[in-house]
Amino acid sequence: MEMQKLYLLVPLAPLFGAMIAGLFCRVIPRWVAHTATILGVAVAFACSVLIFQDVLAGNTYNGPVYTWLTSGDYKFEVGFLIDTLTATMMLVVTFVSLMVHIYTIGYMHEDPGYNRFFSYISLFTFSMLMLVMANNFMQLFFGWEAVGLVSYLLIGFWYTRPTAIFANMKAFLVNRVGDFGFILGIGLVLAHFGSLDYAAVFAKAPTLADATINIWGAADWSLMTVTCICLFIGAMGKSAQVPLHVWLPDSMEGPTPISALIHAATMVTAGIFMVSRMSPLFELSTTALSFVIVIGAITALFMGFLGIIQNDIKRVVAYSTLSQLGYMTVALGASAYSVAIFHLMTHAFFKALLFLAAGSVIIGMHHDQDIRNMGGLRKYMPITWITSLIGSLALIGTPFLSGFYSKDSIIEAVALSHIPGSGFAYFAVLAGVFVTAFYSFRMYFLVFHGEERFGKADDAHHHEHDGDHDDEETSHDHHHGLAPGQKPHETPWVVWLPLVLLAIPSMVVGYFAIEPMLFGDYFKGVIFVDHEAHPAMEHLVGHFHGAAAMGVHAFTTAPFILALAGVVLSWFFYMKRPDIPAAIQRRFSAIHTLFENKYYFDKINEFVFAGGARVIGKALWRGGDVAVIDGIVVNGSAKVVGWIASIVRFFQTGYVYHYAFTMIIGLFVLMTLWINRA
Repeated sequence: MEMQKLYLLVPLAPLFGAMIAGLFCRVIPRWVAHTATILGVAVAFACSVLIFQDVLAGNTYNGPVYTWLTSGDYKFEVGFLIDTLTATMMLVVTFVSLMVHIYTIGYMHEDPGYNRFFSYISLFTFSMLMLVMANNFMQLFFGWEAVGLVSYLLIGFWYTRPTAIFANMKAFLVNRVGDFGFILGIGLVLAHFGSLDYAAVFAKAPTLADATINIWGAADWSLMTVTCICLFIGAMGKSAQVPLHVWLPDSMEGPTPISALIHAATMVTAGIFMVSRMSPLFELSTTALSFVIVIGAITALFMGFLGIIQNDIKRVVAYSTLSQLGYMTVALGASAYSVAIFHLMTHAFFKALLFLAAGSVIIGMHHDQDIRNMGGLRKYMPITWITSLIGSLALIGTPFLSGFYSKDSIIEAVALSHIPGSGFAYFAVLAGVFVTAFYSFRMYFLVFHGEERFGKADDAHHHEHDGDHDDEETSHDHHHGLAPGQKPHETPWVVWLPLVLLAIPSMVVGYFAIEPMLFGDYFKGVIFVDHEAHPAMEHLVGHFHGAAAMGVHAFTTAPFILALAGVVLSWFFYMKRPDIPAAIQRRFSAIHTLFENKYYFDKINEFVFAGGARVIGKALWRGGDVAVIDGIVVNGSAKVVGWIASIVRFFQTGYVYHYAFTMIIGLFVLMTLWINRA
């Protein structure tokens, strides 16, 4: 019973903090807002640690908290499912959220929307916890939509910037497309399984493995395949997989702390978490897994390419996030769900670290985000420099750092998978290693090494990507770019402490977690894999001889050599011979243009979907609204009434004999009709 109170406390503590900071946003002083929200999240983190220890001791929980509504045979309830998967997610969400809350004190201290920002990020933490702790589809969907809403509020946080408003609208609409697929999937589950409770659905799943449904025409579709693909479309929107990835790079318009919290560590991994949770369903459909692995592979490779040409420090990290989410999706498609969750966890630490470090650089540079204006920051910002280096090394998969264990396990699992599409996926994740190393260290060298390129008198290209800053709401960004002769400086302790605390798990968590999470009984009874149909994980066990041996062995493997090549090449290009990348760019200008335009996804969306919707809307307005509804129905009925009235008017003369005549004629007509009928 005691534990159940703790379960409730985890999501409710951040909610309480969000209410204090949000409802009294205008009246309370700043210290109240940040104290209330940080306390709430700290309580949630402490409870998560206790729950985690309790789960490790073997105490899991699955039950309703209260019933929201009952309709016929269907129950819609709020309930918790506490097992190893939930506990892992709770630890990651609350820890990263706590770091981001502390960091925000330093990052947002000049912003007039300070209290509002704290209420949003606390509300986000509540929504995300409701999503991961759910034991049924209804609560999952509630959390799913709530994180989408908060994401929308946060991306458009500086609501006077046209770019931010455009970006949050785009994020909202793209997520609606994914959510439409997601709710169709949930609808299919409710219709065919008769329940929204995970346990009931998973128990019934094997009996419906061969069930078919008719969507249109005579063709029979496998129920499992359609359901899983619909659910995965939801994940594609939330976890930004091609072609629903277009919102994530634009979401960098929001303040940096949320880029770290939402767009690297927690919300975008909701799709990955959801598919892992649904493993009993996905295992029954090889077609769906094949779809998943191909989408993931395309994302992992092609989004990495775009990272190479970005000049905005946050966008480089954003494309890197897209690419890493592609890796996790590939692991899901290879039935290596535990590896996907493992990579989700390690990635949450080092990517949050990289984003917060990028924010620290932005503060040090007085809000200039262009990496072409940086360089040589190492000696001015030592803490930011060393933590960034750790984050970058973890990201590219340096042996013994946490990113290495999860990334190499994904590559191995894909190599051993026999699902259609796994060959392409293996090529994509291997090539992706080189690309990742190249763009990560391009950014690292341009920012922290080489000549100092800041504080120049020409301030012209500072302003090209920042929209319009002339209003009090963005006073946060008023002075951006260093003045000539001004030097960057290390940020205050509230900013660098979270960096240090995130750097520690980025270094060690992989080493300690790989054995229990991938090869031990950690996910036993939580994640299901049909080893006969999808044997990749079975084979992987045979190749594993301990974390240390894996790290040592890595120095001779292809991923390590590719990563090293990427680092060396970026060092050569950007430190020694910056003329070479410029020459390549001129030589292959067509490819560069393709990358600059992000493969034209945005143009196609704007032209085909948005443009098409506008054309249809106009046609419906002209044809439907103006012509049919206003023209025929509304004005037409009035005209008919008016026409009848104009005829009837002739008989209304005021002479009695006219009325008598009319009555006789009327009677005569009625008699005629009556006799004819008889």
